[in-house]
Amino acid sequence: MSHYPALRLRRTRSTAWSRRLHAETVLTPADLIWPLFIAEGEGVEQPIATLPGVSRWSIDGIVARAKEARDAGIACIALFPNTPPHLRSENGREALNPDNLMCRATRALKDAVPEVGVLTDVALDPYTAHGHDGLVDDAGYVVNDTTAEMLVAQALNQAAAGADIIAPSDMMDGRIGQIRDALEGEGRVNVQIMSYAAKYASGFYGPFRDAVGSRGLLKGDKKTYQMDSANAEEALREVALDLAEGADSVMVKPGLPYLDIILRVKTEFQVPVFAYQVSGEYAMIEAAVAAGVAERDAVVLETLMAFKRAGCSGVLTYHALHAARLLGG
Repeated sequence: MSHYPALRLRRTRSTAWSRRLHAETVLTPADLIWPLFIAEGEGVEQPIATLPGVSRWSIDGIVARAKEARDAGIACIALFPNTPPHLRSENGREALNPDNLMCRATRALKDAVPEVGVLTDVALDPYTAHGHDGLVDDAGYVVNDTTAEMLVAQALNQAAAGADIIAPSDMMDGRIGQIRDALEGEGRVNVQIMSYAAKYASGFYGPFRDAVGSRGLLKGDKKTYQMDSANAEEALREVALDLAEGADSVMVKPGLPYLDIILRVKTEFQVPVFAYQVSGEYAMIEAAVAAGVAERDAVVLETLMAFKRAGCSGVLTYHALHAARLLGG
């Protein structure tokens, strides 16, 4: 390598066109997945206080948001239902109802905006009265194998409604292989599985639980199935298992506090890796903007670029539409 002054690293930074030409990482609207919350009713918008700027929408509103996503160049939307309290139960059976909120929204989206991908969440926490992602025994422990059986049925229910990507977020052992076998058995060979492979027991999920109506329901915590934030090698083992069982892509959740995990997963496996910039991360950005200590446009794009730089194929973010419009989608 030559030395200063023959080498001046600022030389290629001196103009905007040159900075664009030499950019090592590119962020586009097609890299974004937009999480949306579904509510019952028609013509309904329910602002979520802990997620300023984010609302629950009835299905007609979800369809309208999907059209906005399409027009902005966003490739995919992710759906999360706010199941009415009277439909929540100890065993989460509403998850298997072919006319539940998730399935009706999925069918409406595939009818109205088929060119936008639909990712559906597979877990029982939006449907259980106790707020856990699975079935619990008398001691309050989330049991693995009977939960996995429910998740397989839930995944098939969503696939039948038209889901393009099944995204198990529950962190039960073995469920990816069982879901893959079930999808193959029903001839749904092109339904993708994006596994929440490294999902940590995090303090950043609070606003999400408000959005899906599970805050206050949760008995205990989720540390017996979600990962310990101290562990990195375990994340690689989780990813390896899910890939071996048939996952098409994997997710790391939360996002920014786990950029090291994203980088290690990408380096180790060279597979599509996604990050979920979760509700607490979004809320912190919005709080900083409201306090006048951050400029939204710059911070949103910088954080999303960090995910791409670390190795992400794409990012789930509540800022998706805003970012896509900034990027010129």
